[in-house]
Amino acid sequence: MHYKLALLGFGNVGREFARLLMRKEAELYTRYDTTFTVTGIATGRHGTAINPAGLDLTRVLAALESGQSLDQFTNLPITDSLDFIRKCPAEVLFENTPVNHATGEPAITHLRLALENNMHAITANKGPVVHAYRELTALARAKERRFFFESTVMDGAPIFSLFRSTLPAAQLQSLRGVLNSTTNLILTRMENGETFDQAVKYAQSIGIAETDPSADVDGWDAAVKVAALVTVLMDTPLKPQQVERKGIREITREKIAAAKVEGKRWKLVCSARREGGSVTARVWPELLFPNSPMYNIDGTTSLVEFETDVLGLLSIVETDPGPATTAYGLLADFINAVHK
Repeated sequence: MHYKLALLGFGNVGREFARLLMRKEAELYTRYDTTFTVTGIATGRHGTAINPAGLDLTRVLAALESGQSLDQFTNLPITDSLDFIRKCPAEVLFENTPVNHATGEPAITHLRLALENNMHAITANKGPVVHAYRELTALARAKERRFFFESTVMDGAPIFSLFRSTLPAAQLQSLRGVLNSTTNLILTRMENGETFDQAVKYAQSIGIAETDPSADVDGWDAAVKVAALVTVLMDTPLKPQQVERKGIREITREKIAAAKVEGKRWKLVCSARREGGSVTARVWPELLFPNSPMYNIDGTTSLVEFETDVLGLLSIVETDPGPATTAYGLLADFINAVHK
């Protein structure tokens, strides 16, 4: 089968996804009998291109890397992102615009419009999962399409698809983990003698932390991820504001040194537990002993541990995540969407 793809948002993840598509093109054909063309790419600041016959991804990437606009690749006028979705001939939309933790917009509107236009809707954006999961899932079902979002937590590691496809009738009772790479990197570097500010600046220098790192260091990114996991895997709608939350700003080098003397380590721990008919969730700095599976999680590595009603503890560890691993989550969602 041949599929036309539209890419809305073309930052680091979008560009890595384009490179991954080109690298996996032959494999997609031989293993899955799947071919594709990218018929549209929309960026926030570098123009928009639509070509029903397919864009040349090599030329597009080269143009962007040299600072050129994508407008040169199309003659079709596009007024905004919604106009792009309506005009781009595609069966799959990949929505990778910046996350809005508070409302999930405009990504929710983008995904809703894509589904209404009979596209599969795939995103790396956490906002729509925590603010519109049930709505978008129901709409996808009604349209016989898929709404997938593997890349929203742990950068494409198979969490949502694990429960969706390979753990039938398993009920998630609790989860614990280190889910924010930035704070874990900061704490690791502070253990090696850096101040909080020095560690934050390093994280910013390698592109892990934003210019304003508050979403990470104050625990908001981790809270959104917990809310997404609870909303989907525990079937209990939860907003980030409902997660008990404290960041790492109060963890000083002195506290880290004192913990080291006692053989302990500070980690920003995400947790959620089913209690009767409700779920309690928390993001909080914790002192961990060496017998904790999170104790040896260093740098940007992440871990999540699941407790279900049918298995023992089940853990997933992801090392050195980045745009390339997030891009793989988008590719996996594409394959799963069109072959199920």
